[in-house]
Amino acid sequence: MAAVLPLQPAAVSSTPESTPAPAPVASATPRRSRGWLWLVVVLIVAAAAGYGWMQWQAKLERDRAQASDAGQRLDALDGRIDSIRRDQRAQVQRLQQADATNRVLRDELLGVGQRAALLEDTVSKLADPDRHGAQALRLDETELLLSLGQQRLLIAGDLDGARRAYALAGHVLDGVDDPAYLSLRQTLQQERAGLDALGVEPRVKAMAELDALAQTALAAPSATVAHDEPLAPWWRRAFASLIDVRPSDRTVAVQPSDRIAATAGLQLEISLARAAAERRDEAGFRAALQRAEAWQARLWPESPSLQQQRTRMRELAQRPLSLTLPTLGSTLQQLRQLRAAD
Repeated sequence: MAAVLPLQPAAVSSTPESTPAPAPVASATPRRSRGWLWLVVVLIVAAAAGYGWMQWQAKLERDRAQASDAGQRLDALDGRIDSIRRDQRAQVQRLQQADATNRVLRDELLGVGQRAALLEDTVSKLADPDRHGAQALRLDETELLLSLGQQRLLIAGDLDGARRAYALAGHVLDGVDDPAYLSLRQTLQQERAGLDALGVEPRVKAMAELDALAQTALAAPSATVAHDEPLAPWWRRAFASLIDVRPSDRTVAVQPSDRIAATAGLQLEISLARAAAERRDEAGFRAALQRAEAWQARLWPESPSLQQQRTRMRELAQRPLSLTLPTLGSTLQQLRQLRAAD
């Protein structure tokens, strides 16, 4: 508040014009009061502005926090949506696999049903007394054994295996009491007799003879036979160590390198003949033996031993490599005809 100055007493005048006016003191007090008022107003406005600015900054922080939180929530939602989509695709794949599995199981179930129907039909046929179920089983087994024996003989050349199969077929066929199959037993006995008469399988026999002939053919003399003249001229006896006179038409190899090459060629042709015999190639077998005979002439001089080996080799080339049995398969064919007629 403004201080009030004391007024000094003035001279009293009788006239009204001489009285002093207090106007200047009264005008100074309101001016000072208005200045303080404006200052207070400015402070209030500044405080309000600061408070508003602080509230605005706080609101901005809250908005930024809410925006960040919303972004995180959106990212989390996107991740969950992607996970749900992956799970959905996995479920679709599982459903497709389950559908495929169901189709396969349905097909298998249909197959099992068909096989069960076939088995039921077969069992009903076997249980039918008019069809003689036990006899049908024995005939089936006989047909199977005859087929196995024929295949082992023709394909593998297993003569012993074919004989065993035919023997088992004979034992099974003995259990059939139907007189209609009596002729079948006689045919089977004739076919078994033909198999027993074959002795050794031709291919095995030919290979054994080829091995024996190869051992003899490869044991060629190391040098040519000397001349048989007991009394040669003196000039031949004198120069025999320096000059060797031979006919130009002789093909026997003398040089070591030539004899080694001829021996290798003979061994190669014998190996080719053995391979041809293994695969039952009669044409290749004969051609290999002819070439081996030509190589043998390069190693052996003309002699009775060479002629004997040539004769054996030519006889061996004419040997068959496959079985020739006219009655082979006749029992199986007759059995099938009898069963087709029933």
